Amino acid sequence: MLLWWWFDPSRLSTAVHELLVDSNSEIRVSAASVWELSLKHHRGKLPELAGAIGDLPGLLQADGFQGLPISQAHGLRAGAYGQPHRDPFDRVLAAQAELERLVLLTADPQLTTFPCQTLW
Repeated sequence: MLLWWWFDPSRLSTAVHELLVDSNSEIRVSAASVWELSLKHHRGKLPELAGAIGDLPGLLQADGFQGLPISQAHGLRAGAYGQPHRDPFDRVLAAQAELERLVLLTADPQLTTFPCQTLW
């Protein structure tokens, strides 16, 4: 979602785009998302982040987004899900959304099977 926000906002749903541009919205970005972006970039999969990877926290702050650390409770919940979804980053995002009572912004229909609220 962050990559689309920064590089191709037309790919965002209308609902997500409106939420992101609303200055009254509190947008939280998981440490898992930053970790995944960094990992993919350093593996050569996201060359478009070359000029930004060193200051992702600053870019997020400039957009008015707040960080969301990964807690032990998030890790325990992510590991306990019975869903067959294998992506550990997505499992952490679902756990954070569930436990923190946040809405997970995602275009991935598999994440709708987790016990958290999603929006796309």
